[in-house]
Amino acid sequence: MSELATVGIDLAKSVFQIHGVDENGLVLVRRQLRRSQLLAFFQKRPRCLIGMEACAGAHDWGRRLQELGHDVRLMPPSYVKPYVKRGKTDAADAAAICEAVTRPSMRFVAIKSEACSAVMVLHRTRDFLVRQRTQIGNAIRAHMTEFGIIAAKGAQNVDQLKEQLDQLPKAARLPVALLFDQLFETNMRIERLTEEIEEAYVQNETSQRLATIPGVGILSATIIAATTPDVDNFDSARDYAAWLGLTPKPHSTGGKQKVGSISKMGNRYIRRLLYLGAMAQIMLRRRLKRKAGSDWLSGMLMRKKTKVVAIALAHRMARMIFAVLRDGSRYEPQVA
Repeated sequence: MSELATVGIDLAKSVFQIHGVDENGLVLVRRQLRRSQLLAFFQKRPRCLIGMEACAGAHDWGRRLQELGHDVRLMPPSYVKPYVKRGKTDAADAAAICEAVTRPSMRFVAIKSEACSAVMVLHRTRDFLVRQRTQIGNAIRAHMTEFGIIAAKGAQNVDQLKEQLDQLPKAARLPVALLFDQLFETNMRIERLTEEIEEAYVQNETSQRLATIPGVGILSATIIAATTPDVDNFDSARDYAAWLGLTPKPHSTGGKQKVGSISKMGNRYIRRLLYLGAMAQIMLRRRLKRKAGSDWLSGMLMRKKTKVVAIALAHRMARMIFAVLRDGSRYEPQVA
């Protein structure tokens, strides 16, 4: 009797669809399993290749199935979609996953450990609260502007408006005061999460090596270490930069080469942090007023717009990150 060789799992909250084939591609299993039945099903099976889409809960299931001895591979959902033959059903998705996981050209997502996932939760929660802080600050500005009270641009200047709270009509003071209280509490939560991220940085040697790269701070180092602790899935530094969406997006046909702006694919959060780190380096360079043309960055600033140079510098930073992760070394600046 044939044994399962490859299985595709369409993940869900409670009901999972599986599609399993043998070495010759003959379908052996096509059924639904409840959440409580999934691990029990694979405990009874010999080692096989299991494919899943990289979505919510996929890394947790990947770790559990790996503990049972199976070869688990996660794939970006956008790379699986072309293998869906027709319609949109759980069974069709599971069959597409089963086929996609065996393709030689398929790109996979590394299964993250619980520690890496915990650091990512810290960053996502902090980023969420930062966006909330911006919304609260904008709301305070808008409400007080209705009564002719304004403050200078910048989040750091919102607190100055609190001193003018008495100038508001009595009916408007309470809701605006509540917004100020919420802004204070949000700031405290952001600071607490930042301290947790700094503690994770101190305990992680990879993060400390990444922070030696100019423009890479604690936030960038910890999220990169959690997202891509190793770069074995990438053939080159440019592939890593392309994964972050920092390379031009080509649109070529008929022998005519056309290169557009950056693709903006991949992890938007990391790309934003690298861009901000690049802008910080550029502002520091301008403060130092180094002799124009003395190095690559100064030469680029003479020929290109600032934001274009920032993207190019972020691309170079991504290549440096790839080298540090690949070699397990620290960044050593080149001495002219």
